[in-house]
Amino acid sequence: MPFPKDFLWGAATSAVQIEGAWQEDGKAPSIWDVAAHRILNRDNCHVTCDHYHRYREDIALMKELGLPSYRFSVSWPRIMPEPGRINEAGLAFYRDLVTELTSAGIEPVVTLYHWDLPLWAEEIGGWRSAEVTDWFLEYAKHVIDALSDRVRCWITLNEPQVFIMQAYVQGAFAPFQHKISKTRTYVHNMLLAHGKCVSLLRERAKLPPAVGIAMAASVYVPETEDPDSLARAEKRSFHSLFGEIQNAMYSDPIFLGRASRLMNGKLKEEDLAIISAPLDFIGVNVYRPLNPWFRPISYRREKHPRTLMKWPVDPRCLYWTIRLFHERYHLPVMVTENGMASADTVSEDGRVHDPERCAFLDGFIGQMERAVEEGIPVKGYMHWALLDNLEWCWGFKPRFGLIHVDFETQKRTVKDSGYHYAELIREKTRG
Repeated sequence: MPFPKDFLWGAATSAVQIEGAWQEDGKAPSIWDVAAHRILNRDNCHVTCDHYHRYREDIALMKELGLPSYRFSVSWPRIMPEPGRINEAGLAFYRDLVTELTSAGIEPVVTLYHWDLPLWAEEIGGWRSAEVTDWFLEYAKHVIDALSDRVRCWITLNEPQVFIMQAYVQGAFAPFQHKISKTRTYVHNMLLAHGKCVSLLRERAKLPPAVGIAMAASVYVPETEDPDSLARAEKRSFHSLFGEIQNAMYSDPIFLGRASRLMNGKLKEEDLAIISAPLDFIGVNVYRPLNPWFRPISYRREKHPRTLMKWPVDPRCLYWTIRLFHERYHLPVMVTENGMASADTVSEDGRVHDPERCAFLDGFIGQMERAVEEGIPVKGYMHWALLDNLEWCWGFKPRFGLIHVDFETQKRTVKDSGYHYAELIREKTRG
């Protein structure tokens, strides 16, 4: 049995995508609460899974499935509804959530930022403003003080590549800005916020913290496993222009303490000293190989199946992402997100049959197991997602969950894949 006894099996969510209660108990709006005009079918996150009111029911389902851990994010605008003011009702919700989790024997894994920038923060500059970085640290301090007596595992930021490039450069995600000339400023402020937050966790956490960051990490799958092919895959994954924008521009300052080519001159030595505060693990969110549309003809001929979102299903990308990130940055790796979207429905027998996701789990967990067997330190696997939820600008159509949610009635139904994942966990931890 290759998996270590302290391996964290679990599932993941984010506050924006499941909580709802967008105006309750003192919460202020986030940039996503005002984004319905840019979301498919004008869907919104105002109710979504209503997890804010139903978290006990959801935790009971986690316990039924035997999930040892649960990765969730804290809503910044629920905790800090205006600059400098802390909402105690918001902190109380997360204290109660953590209490319920730990009482059920489920390890909480807390993400401090999963894209829910307070609207007030965007109005004073968003991630372009160093002032927002200061407010983030003030918010984080109160969350750490409130939860770190029972939370050991912390993630500072989720997918900085996405919330910077998609939101502020391409304008595809909230707050839908096109400010390409400010890209390096956004990245600079984000990196400093991460590094300062790591130091804050080391200083204030009541339990010894395990700290990481969740990167939108993916690499090129090598054509073969001969040395030349491996070298080409590594070079394209980190040193090509696309690979640098996806990986090295963010990861090299954090994990190596050095600026990538695109950030040269922007990051000073004193910045890099802050940004590269030591971490305990690298979180990798992996869904598909890097840039699959420009793969060689030989790769495209393999005809990998596609998800509802047209992403190719190639389990090898998880093994190669784990391996190449570990070889480059020499840290343990946690799979902080991995999953697939499909159009799941409740059948006449009252069940949700999703054989594609069951096969997805077999393939990707099998590739992760290969990495573990080869001695790469893999700390955990968080399936995305626990629940069907609002999939950002794609709305409610893509369903990623192990648990089906009827968004009209809020009825939960565990999918076949949820039971299959539970059995995989039992199998991998048996012995």
